[in-house]
Amino acid sequence: MVAASAGVSAATVSLVTSGKTAGRVSAENIARVESAINELGYVVDGLGSSLAKGRSDIVILVAPDVSNPFYAKVIAGVRESIGKDFQLLLSVTDAGQTPAPSDVRRLLALRPAGLLVDAPSSAFLDELRVPDPMVLLDAAGVASDAPSVNFDVAQGARLLAEHLAALGHRKVAYLDSSTGTTTFQVRREAFADAAAGLGLEVVATTSSTIDVGTSARAFTQAWAGWSRKGATAVVCATDTHAYGVLQEARVAGIAVPQALAVTGFDDLPYSESSNPSLTSVHLPAFEMGRLAGKHLLALISGDEIERPDLSLEATLVVRGSTAVPAGM
Repeated sequence: MVAASAGVSAATVSLVTSGKTAGRVSAENIARVESAINELGYVVDGLGSSLAKGRSDIVILVAPDVSNPFYAKVIAGVRESIGKDFQLLLSVTDAGQTPAPSDVRRLLALRPAGLLVDAPSSAFLDELRVPDPMVLLDAAGVASDAPSVNFDVAQGARLLAEHLAALGHRKVAYLDSSTGTTTFQVRREAFADAAAGLGLEVVATTSSTIDVGTSARAFTQAWAGWSRKGATAVVCATDTHAYGVLQEARVAGIAVPQALAVTGFDDLPYSESSNPSLTSVHLPAFEMGRLAGKHLLALISGDEIERPDLSLEATLVVRGSTAVPAGM
């Protein structure tokens, strides 16, 4: 109908709607097709196109709790790589919940061009078992044949332990994420191992979802016990957890960093301007998303990936939330 109304071939309409007109369709015919589309209210049948091509132009990003501000940078990096040729679809879970493989498999009915899976567990990947092109993000410690772009989170955790030990801390508490993904396990275990070798004792551990309010409540409930055990620092699995600790420390009149040092992980933008500014492990989230998108495009095109398993450096950014406790 669009072709008939515009007085052109159906192939010309296809070129216009797919954005492939350069050097192939005249400006006059483009205008005629666009006018007919607007007049008729035509919408491209994406499902029909995906059936014809064997796949859609959708890339699915699966992540545990995309409400975490950290993922904004990851998403921006992915978008820069995949450009306008693909649409990015987010598989969203409830806060603190990991995606269910069954939910992801249902999305395969959309015939995605590929999958990006962030912070997976081995169990999740074993159950998922998808044939589509797939790239893993932040999957340190996870065994898989899929290409991956990771952070050296173990090194970041070791840097935190060295920093606190150098300041004279001897007993610390650890506030972990309750999502149960492998990246947090690697962070926790690497910190504990490094701390043990530096004379730094982890006297208590608790966990909460990646949310300021729930982490604040977790700290409030745990602090009395941590204090009795002599903890002078709280190591948080994410900056978001640390924001909750800083909030409740102010409410309770606990001076940071004089009476309690607080550290985070991720180095979110707000960490530089929080009160006090937050010592955190910087993870190059945008770069991880960008490189993962490049890996996926290579898989989709059938190209060889020179370095299928990349590890990006984690660095420690020292700010005002850490110092030698008063009296030490």
